[in-house]
Amino acid sequence: MIYPARIWRERHAHYRLVGVKCKKCGAVHYPPRPVCDKCGSRELEEIELPRKGKLISYAILHDPPTGYRDQAPLIIGIIELENGVRVLASLTDVNEKELKIGMEVEAVLRRINRKEEYGVIPYALKFRPIMI
Repeated sequence: MIYPARIWRERHAHYRLVGVKCKKCGAVHYPPRPVCDKCGSRELEEIELPRKGKLISYAILHDPPTGYRDQAPLIIGIIELENGVRVLASLTDVNEKELKIGMEVEAVLRRINRKEEYGVIPYALKFRPIMI
């Protein structure tokens, strides 16, 4: 069940690619966290991450979890963004036969399921192949 308050709290993670950068060592983390994994510093600043990258690995879920069955086959990929940060995300607007390791992708906002509980239509970032 998706509650409006939860969507509001998680809006940065769902609608924008936001990470944190350590002011002490320069490490970039996604998703954001309160402490740097590299040096232990708590001096972190929020940064916008690049919206483009390349597909470095993927899995095709023909029997996805409850709540995502209407999206089968669900394609999940590991995307290496232009700055080297890696994110796990759903892929959209691609046929599984067209998938290639190394293909360039970009973040787009898409509806994540068809249920509209509490009148809220849930959206999140997914990645699609860059149209040349």
